[in-house]
Order: sequence, then structure tokens, then C-alpha cells
Amino acid sequence: MKILFLTPQPIYQDRGSPIAVDLVLRALSERQEFVDAVTYHEGKDIEYENISIHRTLNVPFIRNIQAGFSWKKIVCDFLMIFKVIPLLLRKRYQLVHAVEEAVFFALLIKFLFKIPYVYDMDSSLAQQMVEQLPWLAPIAPILNYFEGLAVKNALVVVPVCDALAKDIEKYHPRKIVILQDISLLNETPSNVQINLKEQLGISGLILMYVGNLQTYQGIDLLLESYALTLNQTKQADLVIIGGAETDIQKYKELSHKLGIASKVHFLGPKPVEHLAVYLSQADILVSPRTKGRNTPMKIYSYLHSGKPLLATDMPTHTQILDEKVAMLASPEPQAFADKMTCLIKDQSLRLKLGAAGEELIEEQYSYNAFRKKLNQLFDWLKSEIDRDQEGTPPKRAPYTPMETF
Repeated sequence: MKILFLTPQPIYQDRGSPIAVDLVLRALSERQEFVDAVTYHEGKDIEYENISIHRTLNVPFIRNIQAGFSWKKIVCDFLMIFKVIPLLLRKRYQLVHAVEEAVFFALLIKFLFKIPYVYDMDSSLAQQMVEQLPWLAPIAPILNYFEGLAVKNALVVVPVCDALAKDIEKYHPRKIVILQDISLLNETPSNVQINLKEQLGISGLILMYVGNLQTYQGIDLLLESYALTLNQTKQADLVIIGGAETDIQKYKELSHKLGIASKVHFLGPKPVEHLAVYLSQADILVSPRTKGRNTPMKIYSYLHSGKPLLATDMPTHTQILDEKVAMLASPEPQAFADKMTCLIKDQSLRLKLGAAGEELIEEQYSYNAFRKKLNQLFDWLKSEIDRDQEGTPPKRAPYTPMETF
């Protein structure tokens, strides 16, 4: 198939959505599909067979585009139009694959050019915007209307988790196929030499967080909980990997205010190919996320590392995690601190949870499993598009709310 792939992120960067996009593009390349991918000016170039990358105009004052709604993203999304239109006029695409807010371009393309689209849904845009900008709450019904319009007109919606799939059932989509993220540990080399305890002067255990430091990730909760934990035990240091420099400075200041700065180590962003090595240095991994519905991609790698995981007991986590594979705590400082203390003091529990989490990932969330699901999805898409081009009425089963190939 000839596919126009719209991805409103910096491709490639070592963070959630760009990593997920990279996995899809790799799998499409392996299928020998022909793909034109339109993306932002930022990001490292990626090279896969049959994949062409088209970047927006390089605007000098737009740098370090972060996850979430921002004026920088609005400008870059607008600039994508000037790449998309010439491609549409020159080439005959059979399918548009639209990631996140690019679905609204895809909706317009469907109406103007009659090209069907896939909605690759990493999060609810309406929910995300209201959570990030509470003053938008009065227009939430309007945001939900446009999200519903995008969902209903998609040939298929591909949410990243069960919670998102359930959220969009109310819009009566034509078809939903859940395609979860996967562990990235199989992608990392083993020849990188890192000894964090020696490097940072840590004599006890290492609590570790990896990811961006946006508010929804719950870093405030993590630091406040860790401060309370230190009142019970000083056997562990906290290591935080990732984050923009402004966010790192913000949380360094909070660490000083809480009196825990000497026990908290901010390492900044690290290459994803070193992820396995860093996770292997941890004794306990943490995911304190307080907002959102989609499962953080890091959860799969956390579990795959064989290290125990402490996470908030919110749908963003519990659609994948239960108490057999992770320690779950309510998103309150004292409750999170109590569970943190429990893991620090109980080695046998750490070993038990770590082994169970690793087993879960090996069975269900490998790249081979991801590729198999994506191949089944695109085989179905090709059959639907071929029927439509031949003028044959599609043989559709009655609507089912969710499907996992």
C-alpha cells in the first residue's frame, strides 16, 4: 500500500510517542509498504526501506518541543500542512495513518480526497487539553464533539490501551483495534559499562524513575513521598533519569525545599539504547503518574527488567498491572511512601514481584507480538481498501467494542 503517515512529534527522539511511531514505521518497512511520513523539523533521522521522511520548515525559534499541548506544537502542526498538500497533489495514497492530533488533517483529507484513515490514538486529546489547561473545561463538550467526529470517521481507531478503547466506545467507532506498547529492552546493547552506585556514591539501594518530568508524571508526588520514606529508612537513594533542563531545575529546587537534595540524583536524558543498563542498576523502579488514561510505555521495560515496580493504583497503570506483578499505592504522599518503605525493607517481596513482571512481558509484550498484531491489522486494512476500490460491499461483522488481533 501507499501510505501517508502523519506524526506530529519530533521523529526520532528517545521518548514515548516518537518511540511508538518508530516501532510502527519499522514494522511497516518490514511489510514492504511504501510510506511518506510527515513530521516536525526536530529529531534524529531514521532510515528504513521504503520509508521517506518529510520534515516541516526549520523555524529557528522553535526548539525542544515537549510532550503535551503547547504553542510550539500548534505552530509545527500548522507547518505540516505545507508538506502534506504537495504530497497529496503528487501522489495517490490508499491510506492515511494519523497519530494523535494529526487525525484532524486526516479527517479533512478524507472529505476532500476520499482517502480512508487510521486514527493512531495515544491519548484522549480532549481530556489531555482540559487536564493541562483547566480553563478549557467550559468548552470540553466542543472538544469532545470534534474528538468524536475524528473517531467516527476513521476506518479503524488504534488506541494504545484498554482504558482509551473504553473511553471512545461512546462515539460508536467503526472498528477499534488495541495495539499496546512493548518493552524496549531487547533493543539495547549489553556492552555499555555503567556503575551508578560507584558513580554517585550510593551505598544502599537505588530507587529509579525514567521518563519526562511533565506534571502528569507525578514527580511532585514522588519527591514528597520519598521525603516521608526517609523518615522511616535511609537505605535507598532516588535516581531520576530524563527530563528537560527547566523541569530538572524545578524539581531540584523542590528537593532542596524538602531537605532531600543530597539523596536525590538527577541524571538528565539518556539514550534509549542504554535503558537496559540503567534499569539493571536499580533495586526498585517507580511510576508515580497522577493523570492520564494511557499506560506509560516505560512500564513494559520496567517490568521486563526483572526489578520490582511501585506504581500508583490508577487506570493508567491498573489496566496492565495488578498486585501479582507490582506494588500499587494510591496517589497520596503518605500511602505511596508506605509502599515504598515496604519494598525497601522486604527483599523477598522485591524478588517475587520482579520475577512475575518479567514473565508477564516475555509472554505478551515483545516486539514479535507487536509486529504480529500490526501485520494482522494492516492485512485487514488492505482487504477493506481493495474491496472499496473494486466496488465490492465490505463484509463487516456486527460492531464489537474492542478487538485485539
